[in-house]
Amino acid sequence: MTSSRTSGTLYLVATPIGNLKDFTYRAVEILQSVSLIAAEDTRHSRILLSHYHIHTPMISYYEHNRFTRIPKIIETLQSGSDVAVISDAGTPGVSDPAYKLVRAAIDEKIRIESIPGSSALLTALVSSGLPTDRFLFEGFIPSKKGRKKRLEAIKNEGATIVFFESPHRIARTLKDIYSVIGDRPAVLARELTKMHEEIIRGTVSELISYFSNKSPKGECVLMIGKDDPNVYFK
Repeated sequence: MTSSRTSGTLYLVATPIGNLKDFTYRAVEILQSVSLIAAEDTRHSRILLSHYHIHTPMISYYEHNRFTRIPKIIETLQSGSDVAVISDAGTPGVSDPAYKLVRAAIDEKIRIESIPGSSALLTALVSSGLPTDRFLFEGFIPSKKGRKKRLEAIKNEGATIVFFESPHRIARTLKDIYSVIGDRPAVLARELTKMHEEIIRGTVSELISYFSNKSPKGECVLMIGKDDPNVYFK
């Protein structure tokens, strides 16, 4: 009689957003124990893995190869092997395609376990000085079509609004927010946990002025308050 084989576990492992010391003991143990690591960028992730002497085989998994990678990862899990998913920085599944793999695993009744850790979203939010009791995470807003329509849809939200943005689009994004949402309190955080971490607090118009002759480096977290700027920054 042939015995049934139990599927492996899909681990979602949070990685540091900058400082390599921001990695949990449990995360290291999981990455050392699984059969395969699916990484957003294997070259980038190898720096972290080498630092912690993790030699587990890796494959790439990102938005444009998900159609071929998801079946391969699911097959590995169904064979009884554990797989870990990591992003370039932070918690996988937040503004990256890990959630699509999670959906596929759920459909196949595969066990999923999240290994918590760093998150640029929460790290920026709790340092911002803006209300944290309610917040709306918008991720990356469209770079072209539908950009202003998205902003129009959220301009009356009674919560702190959080965006991810690339440094070369931040000036344009601030101007679009000013024209659609208005001159609200605003905080921009970049290079979080790194040597050149910077958190800039003010209003949307003040941030526009600040970046009028500066080109920020590193991914940015932009947060917009819900009320008059004088409520927060006097």
